[in-house]
This record gives sequence, structure tokens and C-alpha cells, in this order.
Amino acid sequence: MIEKKTEFFSEGARLKASFYYPDGFEASEPHPVLLVNSGYQGFNEFYPKMFAELFTARGWVCFGFDYRGMADSEGPKGTVLLEQQVQDIRNAITFVGAQPEVDADRLALIGWGMGASNVVIAAEQSRSVAAVVALNGFYDGERWLRSVHTYDEWTRMLDELREDRVLRVTTGESRLASTFEHYPLDPATQAYVTDELEQVYGFGHPTRIQFAESIIEMNAERSAARLDGIPLFIAHGVRNTLHPIDEALGLYAAAASPKTLVHIDGRHNDFMFVDHPVFVALCDQIEGFVTDAFGAVTPTPAPVSA
Repeated sequence: MIEKKTEFFSEGARLKASFYYPDGFEASEPHPVLLVNSGYQGFNEFYPKMFAELFTARGWVCFGFDYRGMADSEGPKGTVLLEQQVQDIRNAITFVGAQPEVDADRLALIGWGMGASNVVIAAEQSRSVAAVVALNGFYDGERWLRSVHTYDEWTRMLDELREDRVLRVTTGESRLASTFEHYPLDPATQAYVTDELEQVYGFGHPTRIQFAESIIEMNAERSAARLDGIPLFIAHGVRNTLHPIDEALGLYAAAASPKTLVHIDGRHNDFMFVDHPVFVALCDQIEGFVTDAFGAVTPTPAPVSA
């Protein structure tokens, strides 16, 4: 795999990014691109690069980047706001589509975990991608966040968010908390995070608790209902106890056609290794879906001079 580092701007912040090419790749004609987006913490080095390693071996070109404030991208550290990440994805779409070697009519978004809702919303807002792939996400933020807290925890968190909003508008600051204070991990995901993700450069920075408010305000199901012909592929672990499979079922029910729902034989990320047979099988299905979606695209006609 060939990695070409690059950067682009998102609302004034310089974001670090990479194009990934198959070995020996030559751009003899404009090529389609898979834009792979990470979940919580938003690091290109992990899941986007992992997907790219497999897909470039099959001849695909991929693109990944670090969200604002993550790794070496500009932006305040500890700020994780889904609406900002959606902006970053939309700006990535614009940047990738503007490259002369890219077929802007054949761009696909892939989003993992928290990035799954981001790509659905970005696709609905931008209207400029040919396919969307949402993997192991949650799609109604308030519903999901309530489900992983007891009633006492939920009401206490709402009190904290009200206090933090006052703090933000009077001082310009939001209280920092441990990475997973309001995003509690199930035991299986915690073990994976400890063994795999904590080693990633920049992972685990304290996060502004405004993050929880951003989750509560997110609803990707509304966006899915307005995709209007953009094919949507939804895949979810049948034993996922971090983001229960009901989240995928809710998104599928809300989504406009064409839509595909795939059950993954796994939990949240227990199969997320580039050579794991479940991950390979999932990528087989994604590849077939994206190939069909790209084949159905009618290229945008070139402007005609008067």
C-alpha cells in the first residue's frame, strides 16, 4: 500500500489526511475513492488505515483523515462534537472530489462506530456521494445514551450538562472529563480499547463534557429518511453490547430506499483485525455494495460552452 500524506482545511482548521493507493498504482484516468471515517476520537491511523490496507490490496483508492483536534490536526484538544465532525467529513468530500485524478461522481463514505451516524448525516447534507456505509453505529443519540445509563446517572448527567452550558457561555470553557465518562464501554470493548487503541498516538485525551450534549442532539435516522436515492449499507454486530443492534434496525426502518442491512457475526470490534475472517467477509460485502452503487451512477455531464 502506498500512503500519500496530505492536508485540507475544515472551517479554518488544517486537518492531516492521507490518500492510500494500491502498490504500483498509476492514475491513468479518474478513479473512484472510498472515504473511510473513524469513530470516537477520530484517528486516521487506526480504522481508516485498516480498511485501506485491505481495500488497496484489491485495487481501490482510499482516503482517511484525523478529525479536528485529533492527533496532529488543528483544533482544540478534547473537543469532540458530532456536528463538527460532520463538517469535517463534508469538507473532506469537497477536497477529495476536487482532485484532478478523482472521479467525483464515484465517492463512497464508510463510517465506523460513532462515525457511522456522521457519514449518514454528511451524505444527506452534501448530496455529493454515490454510496454510504454505516457500521456498528448508533443513530438516535438521546435514545442510545439513555439506554446505557441508569435513571439516576441520566438525570445527574443532564444536570452536569446544564451547569456546563452556563460555564461555556460565561467563561468560554467546557469542563474536561475522562475519555469515557459519558460514553461508558461494555467489558468486551474496554478490553479491545486497552489492548489495541490505547497504543494509538493521541488516543485518550480528556474530552469536554459538551460531547454528551452533542450526542443527545444527534439523530441520523432523520437524515437517512432524506437520502433520496443514495444507497445505504448498514452492518451491525449481532452481539454488540456497546451499540445494540436495535440501533441498526431503527436506522434501516427509517431509511429511504435503496438500503441494505447485514448482520455481522461479532460484537463491536472483536473482529476488527485486517486478517480476521469476519472483517474480511464484511469488506467483501461492502465491496460488492459499493461496486453496484458506482455502476448505477450517472456521471455529471460536463458544462457546455455557449
